Amino acid sequence: MKNHVALVLLFVLCCSTLSAKEPATLDPKKADADFPVQGEYVGKVNSDGQEVNVGIQIIALGDGKFDAVGYIGGLPGAGWDKSEKHQAKGERDGERVVIRTEHSVGVLEDGVLSIRSSDGAEAGEFKKTERRSPTLGKKAPEGATVLFDGSGVDHWKNGRMTEDGKLMQGTTSLPTFQDHQLHIEFLLPYQPTARGQGRGNSGLYLQGRYEVQMLDSFGLEGKHNECGGIYSIKDPDVNMCLPPLAWQTYDVDFKAAKYKDGKVVANPRMTVRHNGVVIHDDVELPKSTTASPMKPGPEPGPIYLQDHSNPVRYRNIWVLPTDPS
Repeated sequence: MKNHVALVLLFVLCCSTLSAKEPATLDPKKADADFPVQGEYVGKVNSDGQEVNVGIQIIALGDGKFDAVGYIGGLPGAGWDKSEKHQAKGERDGERVVIRTEHSVGVLEDGVLSIRSSDGAEAGEFKKTERRSPTLGKKAPEGATVLFDGSGVDHWKNGRMTEDGKLMQGTTSLPTFQDHQLHIEFLLPYQPTARGQGRGNSGLYLQGRYEVQMLDSFGLEGKHNECGGIYSIKDPDVNMCLPPLAWQTYDVDFKAAKYKDGKVVANPRMTVRHNGVVIHDDVELPKSTTASPMKPGPEPGPIYLQDHSNPVRYRNIWVLPTDPS
């Protein structure tokens, strides 16, 4: 990109230093001072006389350090044109966030990021936005099995519920399923100093065999072992992971494997919507995913929510059996 677009996207964040490591938290009121900075920002820049939409994701790494990712066209799933992402690193300096590159300087205060070129010309202004999945609160249709609605854990083996009515990780549904539609809402913890698979890790296992990964992958590449990936099988088409402590949704259409005379005649398939956006479209599953608690077979299987030693929470879980086709 040219001129102001490049000035906005190729930047380094600078902010004030934190002295102590912050543990995982599920309460934004108990989060560190970087939590309000982390998030998604949207705005426009002028390029050769035309306004161009740009989305920016700022990811807290702990101790006042950040990653930033810029997207031409808008945020992932909301306008990004799938062109090359622009990445930068930085840290705090005082109460505001100062953004510096070779050709630009920006200031982030009160949820607004203003960037100017080195000659003082205005390059763009970006405001913080908080996206919500359009399927949050989706009601179970007639004929569905409501696995969890906050009233108890009767449908779960080793089910544990928090005082505020959320399901905890590390539990398996007692009902089992073949072909079905599933809706689940999940919240990933804020763990800014954690990295990789240690950062908000869990997983949704269909039939206890096929995992759609849950992980704090906000701003990451979007790999099979990151949020939305079919673990060890396929990357999501787009990384739709929202920042930690935002409620997110998976809506899954699952077709079980078909057997005849004890042999597989059709592999299972799934379509996955993450926060309302299709990230897997009728994907064939040639094998069960790594660490699946159940082996492939013709029998129905449960919904399993993995415990990977991170405090992940769930609500509004239901399954609607569907006719095989």
